[in-house]
Amino acid sequence: MRILHLLNDIRELGNGIIHVAIDLACLQAKAGHAVAVASAGGEFEALLAKYGVNHLPLNQQRTPLNLLKAANHYRQMIHTVEPDIVHAHMMTGLVLAKTLRVGTNYGLVSTVHNEFQRSAVLMGLADRVIAVSQAVADSLAKRGIPSAKLRVIRNGTLGSPRSHPSHPLPVVALQRPAITTVAGMYQRKGIAELIAAFAKIAPNFPQAQLYLVGNGPDKAQFEALANQTDVADRIHFEGFQPQPQRYLQATDIFVLASHREPFGLVLSEARESGCAIIASDVDGIPEALDGGRAGVLVPPANVDALAETIAQLLKDPEQLNAWKTKAQNNLAWTHVARVHEQTLSVYQELRGL
Repeated sequence: MRILHLLNDIRELGNGIIHVAIDLACLQAKAGHAVAVASAGGEFEALLAKYGVNHLPLNQQRTPLNLLKAANHYRQMIHTVEPDIVHAHMMTGLVLAKTLRVGTNYGLVSTVHNEFQRSAVLMGLADRVIAVSQAVADSLAKRGIPSAKLRVIRNGTLGSPRSHPSHPLPVVALQRPAITTVAGMYQRKGIAELIAAFAKIAPNFPQAQLYLVGNGPDKAQFEALANQTDVADRIHFEGFQPQPQRYLQATDIFVLASHREPFGLVLSEARESGCAIIASDVDGIPEALDGGRAGVLVPPANVDALAETIAQLLKDPEQLNAWKTKAQNNLAWTHVARVHEQTLSVYQELRGL
């Protein structure tokens, strides 16, 4: 097949939507398909080129003049590429592909991650809508997207083309016991609750340290919040890390305290690294943790429940080690190869193959 992926950009900034699209494009090209990615560009261009994926410049910045230019570029691109499938991963690309589809015969596929965003319903304009968890699919159906269009393909990231298994990563020397999150610095990621929970239990565990890996618009607020605690010297803001596995492999307890989370790609990486996992019982997180068999689920936005669960693991090494073992069970389904195969099945369904 001739496949065209549409993204706003392909920068290496920890965006899970971009990661999923890059993984798919690389594996599809490796499988012999003619694959192109259209975006404003970024650091992943080199990886795409390595796998034989053609990158096509397409600036989708949402200003009236630029959208007119983008529409013209898109028309030219479609004429050149003649795709069988256009796979839109973000809203602007989906609207372009749908609006400018006249005179073409490509199948249009969208993938929905953050279905809680109001614009996510526009992704339902595609012929097939891939939801990254059953929770996302259920929410989209409630919002009016026909169930006949919806296909659930749970996220998976292990074995990603973005990783370098032949070159073991040097592990970061964290102070132990280490409690870590890898997340964008957004309020919805529950960073404030994690800081508050750590401050609550820290006096009883004087060796424990909290590591916050990631960047985002609310980082300054979280730093100010941490500085107001009595344990600010034990709360470490590590910024964006292109290889967060280096931190995960040195982590005792991984926490994802999100208020909303369609799936959480990082959970499979934390599982592979052998972390004991505590995460919010919300949206697609339970699916990522095998219904709670691979990690402890806690109510979202609940500081007391989060603090109590962290404390229970810290004071009971046997229980902590048991959850580390449970995290690494049943990992086969979290590999990108499964996501690639299931996505191709959706394409083939549209093409009548």
